[in-house]
Amino acid sequence: MTSTLVPAIRQARSLWRPAAVVVAGIALITLCAKIHIPSWPVPMTLHTLAVMAIAIAAGPRLATATFFGYLAVGAAGLPVFSDSPARGVGLAYMMGPTGGYLLGYLAASWLTGALAEGRRTLGRTLAMLAGLAVTYAVGLPWLGLFVPAGNILALGFTPFILGDLINIAMVAAGAAILPARFIGTIGR
Repeated sequence: MTSTLVPAIRQARSLWRPAAVVVAGIALITLCAKIHIPSWPVPMTLHTLAVMAIAIAAGPRLATATFFGYLAVGAAGLPVFSDSPARGVGLAYMMGPTGGYLLGYLAASWLTGALAEGRRTLGRTLAMLAGLAVTYAVGLPWLGLFVPAGNILALGFTPFILGDLINIAMVAAGAAILPARFIGTIGR
């Protein structure tokens, strides 16, 4: 009995840390979504800051699990998105103008975490820029379903790019303080 119980306890303990990282990450992303400047059709938030920080700190698997968890909580109707319930809740919000950016952040979570593993400041910064490019690559065409094609860049890119680059610079500066061996290992 004891010989089977000890490994089970060890396995249960090993799941607590990643689970705690995911829950804390969902809380961070929600907080960063709630700190926003209302704008139409896409609100200005600190999503980029949260997504990139989690991807750099936790690595691709936990970062992706965290953002997927955030989307799942939002799809279930909890008010985790920036303007919910003002812009709708749950799947209705996710299918709106910001839905492509949310999907883009999901992809960016994995890509950024994977590209940043074992890298120094420049490599991590380039990984975050690649993640940001994916976010826009998915978000802008989706936004095109809601606004005229001629307005996509003016409404979905131009107002946000400087803030996103500043967010990436802040994450890069914060990550530069940490030794490289700690990057991507938060949940391990």
